[in-house]
Amino acid sequence: MKTKTERYEYRRERTRERLAEHANGRPRLSVHRSLKYLYAQVIDDAQGKTLAFASTLSKELKARCPKSGKNLEAAKALGQLIAEKALKVGVKQVAFDRGGLVYHGRVKAVAEAARQAGLDF
Repeated sequence: MKTKTERYEYRRERTRERLAEHANGRPRLSVHRSLKYLYAQVIDDAQGKTLAFASTLSKELKARCPKSGKNLEAAKALGQLIAEKALKVGVKQVAFDRGGLVYHGRVKAVAEAARQAGLDF
């Protein structure tokens, strides 16, 4: 039987492969969740550049939710901030890369807040 880590590695690789097939040249909104913080970035894989970056460590988000960087409130604020930054750069359509994480909880909150703020995926 595979361990939890092996299953996560497989799921991460599988989602990245499918994302590459169906992204149609759009930049990807990549979300990373650690135990303490959340990170989101918009990446253009064709050029190999990060177009926009935001995390719950940033000063902009500490003002919005000073209590914690790991709750749903912080995740929603992160989604809004990354969408604002992406729209400033001129990115409206992205492919959502959850990095093998389950679409639930904080990851889902980031995605929904980014959609409400104007990103299309």
